[in-house]
Amino acid sequence: MRELKADLCIIGAGAAGLSVAAGAAQLGLSVVLFEAGEMGGDCLNYGCVPSKALIAAADLVDRARNGGPLGLDTTGVSVDWPRVQAHVKRAIAAIAPHDSQERFEKLGCTVIRERARFEDERIVVSDSARVRAKRIVIATGSRAVLPPVPGLDGVGALTNESIFEIEALPSKLIILGGGAIGIELGQAFRRLGSEVVIVEAARALGAADAEARALVLQRLRTEGVEVLEGWRASKADRNAGGIALSIEDGAGAQRVIEGSHLLVAAGRAPVLAELNLEAAKVRYGKAGVETSPTLRSVSNPRVWALGDAAGRGLFTHLAGWHASVFVRNVLFKARTAADAMTIPSVVFSDPELAQIGLTESQARAQHGDAVQVSRWSFHDNDRAQAGGDTEGFCKLVLGKGGALLGATIVGAGAGELLAPVALAMAQKRGVRALTEPVLPYPTRGEIVKRAAGAYFTPTLFSPGTRFLVKMLQQIP
Repeated sequence: MRELKADLCIIGAGAAGLSVAAGAAQLGLSVVLFEAGEMGGDCLNYGCVPSKALIAAADLVDRARNGGPLGLDTTGVSVDWPRVQAHVKRAIAAIAPHDSQERFEKLGCTVIRERARFEDERIVVSDSARVRAKRIVIATGSRAVLPPVPGLDGVGALTNESIFEIEALPSKLIILGGGAIGIELGQAFRRLGSEVVIVEAARALGAADAEARALVLQRLRTEGVEVLEGWRASKADRNAGGIALSIEDGAGAQRVIEGSHLLVAAGRAPVLAELNLEAAKVRYGKAGVETSPTLRSVSNPRVWALGDAAGRGLFTHLAGWHASVFVRNVLFKARTAADAMTIPSVVFSDPELAQIGLTESQARAQHGDAVQVSRWSFHDNDRAQAGGDTEGFCKLVLGKGGALLGATIVGAGAGELLAPVALAMAQKRGVRALTEPVLPYPTRGEIVKRAAGAYFTPTLFSPGTRFLVKMLQQIP
């Protein structure tokens, strides 16, 4: 048993843990980093990276098969599942060195590839090491949970940790859960050739802007994905063809869906159970560790929780922000709150659905008649017309004086196009800031400036402004 002392002990080598470890080590602190699984955590190995690699392959298939309107004969396109899997693995392998044990050891971290747990309020132990640290960071991430459906745990249900390793492309994929993961993978597998049924107990993409959500779901249904909303799984069984999922709706109607594979994407929970948090006097609940606005444990001042373990959201970019909050507050003695930034989200469907801040309905519920919506359609964007992809819009949700309360963009590349809105909101600037840059033409990015400009159009071309211009013309 190695006895170690450190300025900082980090449990978990995912997005948050690695960001803190890199920053602290390069600033001269002694760092011990525990990771029992793969370096890079869920996002690199089972989540963001493999899913987006799969989506890239599926998007290419879709474009190839639907090139007719652009004058292309693209008949005969086929999918080779092992080669798609190879592409996914190459994407992971290309990024992995940045998150590797070797890199972090070169930065000066002591990396221990074992499961860690608390021995007491300031000591963390594993099978071979015992670490006494000034500060301890819990960055253990989250994992998919199986809902309490009878038989579900015995039918070989897949999660995001296993879906990319299946030997054959599913002939029919049943997806339990209509959130971002279910929608993204459902569309991808449909484009790759699987029949797909998505079962959602409430509303699919329920947190999204209603208009944008409807557009995405309509596209999925047009492509042949069956999206069942308001249906709850009641039982899962094995049958000769694979899996039979019994479902029922609120009115008592019942159905049985048969498929070759079942993917569970019905929620995630923080990975905390094996940390022995009671010994550390760290209070926690189902959502995660109970923390202050600076992500410090409310019950043990030596401990911080970042990323999914903090119970404030399940985004990789949020975990990165949490790491920044920790470094600012602990290493530079700032007072930055975890909730100081508005965090964007993207559903990487086609069309993509990107949001930041309040949706239109949320804003109206909070601010009433003070809310205005300014928008622009991709139908009126010249680059979208040239590319033959005009589905979607940009919607800016504005408060008094043009304050940016939120935005929704739905369309090709929406996640990329949200960046200027996120920047303006981070700098506490209003809608006018989005009208100021000179943008290259023709680009899809012009849609944000156009939506912002539409807010000023009624005033700019009002009778009062016309009268002012007329008077100004009298000046030599």
